[in-house]
Amino acid sequence: MRTVLSFLATMIGLGFASLTSAAESPKPNVIFILADDLGWGDLGCYGHPNIKTPNLDKLAKEGTLFTQFYVSGSVCSPSRCAFFTGQYPARHKIHGHYAAREQNESRGMSQWLEPTVPNVPTLLKSTGYATAHIGKWHLGSNSGGPPTEKYGFDFVGTSESGGANGPANDPLFRAKSTAIFVDEAIRFVEANKAKPFYLQLWTLVPHATLNPTDEQVKPYARFRAGGPNFPHRSAAENFYASVTDLDTQVGRLMKALDDNGLANNTLILFSSDNGPEDIHISNAGHSGIGSAGPFRGRKRSLYEGGVRVPGIIRWPGHVPAGVIDDTSVVAAVDWLPTVCDLAGVSVPADHKLDGENMRSVFFGQPRARKAPLMWEWRFRIAGEPFHHSPQLAIRDGDWKLLLNPDRSRVELYDLKRDLTQLNNVAEHQPEIVARLSERVLTWQKELPTGPVDPGAGQMNYSLPGGKSRGR
Repeated sequence: MRTVLSFLATMIGLGFASLTSAAESPKPNVIFILADDLGWGDLGCYGHPNIKTPNLDKLAKEGTLFTQFYVSGSVCSPSRCAFFTGQYPARHKIHGHYAAREQNESRGMSQWLEPTVPNVPTLLKSTGYATAHIGKWHLGSNSGGPPTEKYGFDFVGTSESGGANGPANDPLFRAKSTAIFVDEAIRFVEANKAKPFYLQLWTLVPHATLNPTDEQVKPYARFRAGGPNFPHRSAAENFYASVTDLDTQVGRLMKALDDNGLANNTLILFSSDNGPEDIHISNAGHSGIGSAGPFRGRKRSLYEGGVRVPGIIRWPGHVPAGVIDDTSVVAAVDWLPTVCDLAGVSVPADHKLDGENMRSVFFGQPRARKAPLMWEWRFRIAGEPFHHSPQLAIRDGDWKLLLNPDRSRVELYDLKRDLTQLNNVAEHQPEIVARLSERVLTWQKELPTGPVDPGAGQMNYSLPGGKSRGR
């Protein structure tokens, strides 16, 4: 783990004990900001050469940036379920994104996450927290499920409505949406600053279709194909401008915390629900140029680029500042047990957690995971065959195994030496393959059964003459 001098100064000034114990402090406020389809490499602090994200870069400098932060699903609804419940989404029959009732049924999915399942806001509310959800939901209300308030929220703000781009009579809704959400978030924070609060701020950006304003696009005019006077914007202009506006609005929320004297007792997590969209998806050209950094895979894929995402945590005086944690493997399923511990809330004994309490990791003490991480994807994957992963994946230490249940594909990668997952070493490590295969296949048998797409787990391409090559 790399550190900077500011971290050393913090340790000296505060004493190491203050970084490792929150018991002497009031219950922390908690803000969870979740972007939509933002790739691992789409922020300046994660190495993007062109996108300006000064506020999120500052958040990282004031806290800890994790390079090995994972979501537990490669699309939105499963990923959100894992953060929300501390459990793998397939346990709740959430295998893909929630859509129309008929589509959910055809894919063997539930229609919504049951509100009776223990979740972060319900548990924190039981100990005196004010709770709010603002922005995208996508855990079931689009298929006629319970209202979002039923999931433990005192306040529910503006959410996506009227189709994929918001109200039909407002084509710029998505461009304005993050500012609208942050306005509501600031009002909630100011109204509840006298007591601990939990705020979920889940943005629509940079999910397609993107339509930033002319003002938002100005800083990226040089990326317009054909020059600045060309009538059509490039995908880069639209995507870069949308991410920068997301950053701008996050900066407004951070300023509001400062202005209200709340920054020092507020834990902030910033992340994304999955890797970047694939450019081959219809109407996704604006967001299909997002960056997965050095990783193979994009949204829907179980390769690293589909499930490894930004993860930035800040809590002054508790989370070390200026740290890039290259060691710890942290996941979405860890959010519930960790936040509940920091808030002094007990998780019900009958709620089987798939995540781990990462309090010590957040406070600057890296450790190995006690159990591996596992993923399942039952559907076909769009785009280039290079990104088409097998149906199951498991990460244990530096090893990541991907395989189909029938073993038609078995791939093993040493992520420490092979970030891009190019060198399949399965045939050279039969003992590791056997151990991890048994673990992930046993886990899969515990999950609800359901249909699997005929093309799931296949990596092939139709060649001229109608022949198909691949596996």
